[in-house]
Amino acid sequence: MKRNELAELSAFATVAEERSFTRAAIRLGVSPSALSHSMRGLEKNLGIQLLARTTRSVSATSAGTALLAELSPALERINLAVAETRKQREKPAGRIRLIIPRAAIDLVLMPKLTRFVRNFPDITLEVTNSSDPVDLVAGEFDAGIQIGEFIHRDMIAVPVTKELRLAIVGSPAYFESNPVPQRPADLKIHSCVGFRFRNRVYRWEFEKGRTAVTVSPQGPVSFDESDLVAQAVLSGIGIGAVLEESVKELILKGKLKQVLQDWCPVFPGFFLYYPSRRNQPGALAALIDTLRLKDKSS
Repeated sequence: MKRNELAELSAFATVAEERSFTRAAIRLGVSPSALSHSMRGLEKNLGIQLLARTTRSVSATSAGTALLAELSPALERINLAVAETRKQREKPAGRIRLIIPRAAIDLVLMPKLTRFVRNFPDITLEVTNSSDPVDLVAGEFDAGIQIGEFIHRDMIAVPVTKELRLAIVGSPAYFESNPVPQRPADLKIHSCVGFRFRNRVYRWEFEKGRTAVTVSPQGPVSFDESDLVAQAVLSGIGIGAVLEESVKELILKGKLKQVLQDWCPVFPGFFLYYPSRRNQPGALAALIDTLRLKDKSS
């Protein structure tokens, strides 16, 4: 189909229905002369006359009538599809594909999922669990959630948590037979449970005053999911680095012992990110509004 041909075919159907260039032009919001010129162009491109014209009336030719019989149902389906798409902005509906780390599922999504589903029953949320940042467009995702520092600068990013902090933790059983580290350098004698990020074991970053230290954890096992790191630490395998917020209850109950607190700085938390604000689907806008970190005053 050539450029503008669909618009010309729609205009032809309107002229045939109204049997008048003047009335059809009023419906379409164009001048009668422009509409007549457009119809002559359509007929030229198709190589056949579609409209019979006299000084008093316009009617479809036999070829025009045959075309109209096939065209009208197709145009009706297109108009219905366009109307349904526009309704999604007024009443959010449709599918959202979201990629999100497991830690963010627990901290960000699950606490608000029930409210989101209740408020937007016509939205289907498809969640993929991955800790690694991805190309949303290439992966055909509508949005992702990730730690702020790992989001590409060409993305729109909306905060969904406050600042976060790593917690260096071990089980009470582990510390019964191993000394409690007082500074990051002490970790070299400990069994450390690693977290793999982008196919590499994540290096633990510490900071105290003007001193910054990075430690590469050495130990018997590493995982690509932070909750598995926590489970391994709970079993007494060794020391692990996890998000403080995700294990605060275990720390309060005494099931995990936190160490090196004064060496663990805060950092920007999780952000929901997506490619562009332009013509944002209503379903995505609803998800953003639900998960966005709200001020206490709001």
